[in-house]
Amino acid sequence: MFSTLKNNGRLKRFKRILLIGLPLVAVAIFYNYPKLNIISGYASKNMASTVFIADRGSASITENDNNIPLIKLADVEMHGTEASASVFGLMERKTVCREGLGCVLVNEEGDLNSTLKPKRNKVDSLARYPFGLAENDTVSFEEVDYEQLEKAIDNAFANPEVQKTRTVLIAYKNQIVGERYLDGFSKDTPILGWSMTKSILATLYGILKHQQKIDLENSAPLDSWQGDERRNITLNHLLRMQSGLAWKEDYTAISDVTRMLFLDADMSMAQEEREAMTSPTEIWNYSSGTTNLLSGILRKQFKTHQEYLDFPYASLIDKIGMHSMLIETDMAGNYVGSSYGWASTRDWAKFGILHLNKGNWNGEQLFAPEWIEYITTPTEHSEGTYGAHWWLNAQGKYPGVPKDLYSANGYQGQYVFIIPSKDLVIVRTGLAEDPDFDAAQFLREIVTAVR
Repeated sequence: MFSTLKNNGRLKRFKRILLIGLPLVAVAIFYNYPKLNIISGYASKNMASTVFIADRGSASITENDNNIPLIKLADVEMHGTEASASVFGLMERKTVCREGLGCVLVNEEGDLNSTLKPKRNKVDSLARYPFGLAENDTVSFEEVDYEQLEKAIDNAFANPEVQKTRTVLIAYKNQIVGERYLDGFSKDTPILGWSMTKSILATLYGILKHQQKIDLENSAPLDSWQGDERRNITLNHLLRMQSGLAWKEDYTAISDVTRMLFLDADMSMAQEEREAMTSPTEIWNYSSGTTNLLSGILRKQFKTHQEYLDFPYASLIDKIGMHSMLIETDMAGNYVGSSYGWASTRDWAKFGILHLNKGNWNGEQLFAPEWIEYITTPTEHSEGTYGAHWWLNAQGKYPGVPKDLYSANGYQGQYVFIIPSKDLVIVRTGLAEDPDFDAAQFLREIVTAVR
């Protein structure tokens, strides 16, 4: 009898917990329901792209890449070149992958019927890195403390559960002097650069300027802006993120950037449709929408969509042997220049080496040397941290590191650091950034190794 009463008591407690818990779950779902579209969209897109482009296993992606707050709530399934994701069976989103274009979240407004894709010229040179595939002879620089470099790399991988470093490469005077990869990654594994892609997009403008095909002081060629104050916004203003246009860059909420990346079929329109908050140059406001607007404007420079698709590869990417690189497009066929560029660590380093050498690649000048001065000149109101689609150390953001450092930075701690005064290019990729990964300490340890 006592046992029966005890069991009845447990049953009553369970029912009370259930009666309290179910409404709480219902309330949580109600208030977060609009977010589910973005959560399942992120999970679907990230899974599909990482499997399709980086050729990594879905189990590893679930355990690591998608194992972040909210996103880990999504259930994702791969079906060949497609992925679908939902949260508690709600808000299912599908991603489709296409050769040469990467993967794209399916949106009812978009069209996947186009058969166009970039023409690639993946002719590998027999020259040594960075100009070809041949392994370099062992080079020893007297001024480099290799033991200190190894210590710096060791420290970058010392706490894998917190730092989450995946790859590190250090190049000095165009030569690799240090390199390491986490298990499951290699020198050939494409890494999503996230916002490092912004610097790729900006470089395309530098190339066009060098070819005298574009003037950065010209107003943005957008018909929708000609009837209001936005007609005064120039390409220079856009490259410096000082257009004065409204934009909220918040990845923790439903904001302009999350709506664009996970809901919009044509991402080039997201910033174009925003109103002006101030006149150009009055504020600095970091905006992924601005970069995708520039991608759309870049498309207008060409007569055909095919020419636009070919340009980044023919003029830059394949030109310097970044053959692992792929920039994904949205459903409208625009390059997602804000976020979706993939390349191996060695190829990201080539991009840095091109800039270290002021646009000269093995004797060919891809953009003018003066372009480096342009992109590294601090933008007003950025407190010395931003140039033209590149981050700066002009005001000592990284204490103890040369102030001429500039870098391409991406979400979760993707970096291509360039330090001209030290002849250094440093690439670090991973799943954590400051404070979990201390970039300043990492840089200081490397810089002190070069006398």
